[in-house]
Amino acid sequence: MLNFLPRPLIGILSVLGLLINTCIWMIPIHFAALLKIMSNKRLYQRFDDLLATFAEMWALGNEVWMKLMHKTHWDVSGHLNLNYKGWYLINSNHQSWVDIFVLQKVFNKRIPFLKFFTKEQLKYFPVFGTAWWALDYPFMKRYSKEYLKKHPEKKGQDIETTKRLCERFSLKPTAVVNFLEGTRFTQAKHDYQKSPFKYLLKPKAGGIAFTLNVMGDKFQSMLDVTIVYPESIPSFLGFMCGDLHQVTVKVRQLNIPKEYVYGDYQNDVQYRENFQKWVNVLWEEKDELMGQLIHQKSQH
Repeated sequence: MLNFLPRPLIGILSVLGLLINTCIWMIPIHFAALLKIMSNKRLYQRFDDLLATFAEMWALGNEVWMKLMHKTHWDVSGHLNLNYKGWYLINSNHQSWVDIFVLQKVFNKRIPFLKFFTKEQLKYFPVFGTAWWALDYPFMKRYSKEYLKKHPEKKGQDIETTKRLCERFSLKPTAVVNFLEGTRFTQAKHDYQKSPFKYLLKPKAGGIAFTLNVMGDKFQSMLDVTIVYPESIPSFLGFMCGDLHQVTVKVRQLNIPKEYVYGDYQNDVQYRENFQKWVNVLWEEKDELMGQLIHQKSQH
């Protein structure tokens, strides 16, 4: 534990730890990605599995430097009795880039390597963009209402992208992460939305509905994840500098109601309304839980 070092030095060493670990594992990941592209159908799955193994080792490497550089108290519950070869739909609140490291630490090697719905712009992110593409991360292109008015032919393209990728996920054990808020929580976004929730932005149900529409009967359960940073929501820079002192993660394994599997979210108005009500109930429960956890920690 090197957390006794000056904060700027912890930040430098953490960045070096992340970079070194990334360089070590991104080389075989990119090599396996090249072989995957060139392979036939019989070998494609093997290279796919190899890519997932390398990605899991990268996540384990991140745990090592995090433990070495940071003194973080982890309060995690509900993440036991999971199946590494199962299918899971993960629903989580989203507050910081740090959430990704938290989710990886909680679930790595317990369930299949996490697949995140990712903004299309991140496809061009140096080094990681290619790795995310090779690992079959769903890159989503969102269009504004103003843009769709001018280009109506683009309407529904993001939905088709989701369907194509989810069809691929249904062929092998997969854990799909969906941040229903669609973006990281900030007070400014919360105020702009006039969100009815205290700690959450409004949920966007479309992505999770289309995922269930394509592969709903594959999922063993939904893992409803609530992440709380009792002191304050950490920035990525603050995280690197060792400011992450406490993390609370509560995982609920929920059965997915059969009536929400394989529905037509886009065209069935009744199904869409019922689905949104279900998601809002989940969000109300999550908001209440976050309030309880924050209040409990403030009392200590």
